[in-house]
Amino acid sequence: MTLSAVLDRIDADLPDALERLRGFLSIPSISTDSDYAAECRRAAEWLTGELRGLGVAAEVRDTPGHPMVVGHTGGTGKSVLFYGHYDVQPVDPLELWDRDPFDPAVEDTPEGRVIRGRGAADDKGQLMTFIEAIRAWKAVHGELPGNVTFLFEGEEESGSPSLVPFLEENAEELRADVALICDTGLFDRDRPGIVTQLRGLLGEEVVIRGADKDLHSGSFGGLAANPVRALARIVARLHDETGRVMVPGFYDGVPDLTPELAAQWGGLGFDASTFLSGVGLSVPAGESDRGALEQLWSRPTCEINGIRGGYAGRGFKTVLPAEAAAKISFRLVGDQDPLVIRESFRAMVREMVPEDCRVEFHDHGAAPASRMDTSDPAFEAARRALSEEWPHEAAYIGAGGSIPIAGYFQKILGMDSMLIGFGRDDDRIHSPNEKYDVNSFHRGARSWARILDAIR
Repeated sequence: MTLSAVLDRIDADLPDALERLRGFLSIPSISTDSDYAAECRRAAEWLTGELRGLGVAAEVRDTPGHPMVVGHTGGTGKSVLFYGHYDVQPVDPLELWDRDPFDPAVEDTPEGRVIRGRGAADDKGQLMTFIEAIRAWKAVHGELPGNVTFLFEGEEESGSPSLVPFLEENAEELRADVALICDTGLFDRDRPGIVTQLRGLLGEEVVIRGADKDLHSGSFGGLAANPVRALARIVARLHDETGRVMVPGFYDGVPDLTPELAAQWGGLGFDASTFLSGVGLSVPAGESDRGALEQLWSRPTCEINGIRGGYAGRGFKTVLPAEAAAKISFRLVGDQDPLVIRESFRAMVREMVPEDCRVEFHDHGAAPASRMDTSDPAFEAARRALSEEWPHEAAYIGAGGSIPIAGYFQKILGMDSMLIGFGRDDDRIHSPNEKYDVNSFHRGARSWARILDAIR
């Protein structure tokens, strides 16, 4: 009965909760632009005030960059750390917004009510679902739930330069039994998911140089080395005809999908053609012997993100370019070692570079994959709790992208994370007219109340 009372309180308080979210969204906390440093601090102070108003021992903690917000409920029982970020992306191009991005409003759309404004879905609206669940819990129980630590960051959208040092310096204070992260999305409109595996990321830039200047193709063509031709040969060798990556040793440490996850993912009804149709495509182009969700969530990839070389302007210019370059990224899974793959990739490229060309490499990050240990009973308790709130049963899902914070929590704090979010694919995060469904906000708060009740 007490949980029902908490859920009823969330329902009754929705108009006020949306008004609080409007106030939070109106703060232009753009972390990438130093002109907004004071606004980032204002957002941190706003959050601290909200937590203190609920009885949480919270404070703003300075870093070399934007501040962190740390709070503790001071209770006992299973300890959880809730993480979110209060900083937002820049709003450019401003002319593509239908309204001032920092003058948020609730709007009626054909698919339901939304709240529109920068940060609505990434991550202020998501973050506030948890605070609103805490607010309702306190109102009904008269006390805060269990042993909860809050960690809100202000640099997630600018690479989190202060995060790792802060975690290392405050590890003992921040360590918990499990972390809760609300910065992901629903599997579909009516089915929530708990992300339990995240792909890692390795970035490489390859630059091939030939002659000391661009050459006339009539005078030198056929005799002189052409860096674009050399690069094209390398890029073409990265995959075989089935989509398999051909970097030596690339699949070392790649696990097979377990029968349990394969069965669960198979029951989600995911249709690759429908998914691709949303971006004007229709035919899966990855490993031909793997399922669509397996390719997106649990298989590694090699993608060419950009190529440059020679003349690509208007008209025509018949040259042999002096230089060509490509940017290539690898999404990693399981126990793949990004540094080992980097060296194997570079060795493969060096062997293929013509004798009269030179190659150099520039690295762009290297992070391994993250997998969560779902044997902790809290994971299944949370999944059941989510299933009780949403029309369709919650699933353990993967994420094709990389969310470094989950890996940092594992490596530095020694704890796994439940990545539970309520965003939708059409929320336009990082784009003009970002929005968050009111249904996501409302059910998100109810979901956290159920989860807190189930795992405490």
